[in-house]
Amino acid sequence: MARDQGWRSASDRAGRITRKFGNEKMSERSIRRLFAIALTGLILETPLMQTAFAADKVSLFKVITTRDEIVIGLSDAELAQMDGRDAGGVARMLVGKGSLSVWQYAVRHGQSGDLEQAPLRKVALISNDSLRIEPYSSSLKVVPVDESQN
Repeated sequence: MARDQGWRSASDRAGRITRKFGNEKMSERSIRRLFAIALTGLILETPLMQTAFAADKVSLFKVITTRDEIVIGLSDAELAQMDGRDAGGVARMLVGKGSLSVWQYAVRHGQSGDLEQAPLRKVALISNDSLRIEPYSSSLKVVPVDESQN
């Protein structure tokens, strides 16, 4: 039988199949190596990116009064100054000081067009008996204050 009827050459049987990309040829093995390197880089990048974002982590809280409710964000550094890193710590700090200056957060469209929680404006919370603070979770990306200023 002739080669053009389905027989492979010796180089094809040895695993050296080539594909043409532009003016250059890449072997199947080179393509697989390139894919493996790219995949490894992607896998390694994910924990590194999480570590970088962890330094700028913002915790969200919902502040509820008899009149309205807002979402505020406190950085890890701000929470570290409080007696507890939760809603109770925020409430104790507010009662102890009488007032707190915090960033109000709201949903917006980011540069990529995706929705994200971002700082809206600086607000003052005043201690009040009818005030409730609770943790707030969001499925959206939470933008640190420094990043939103750009």
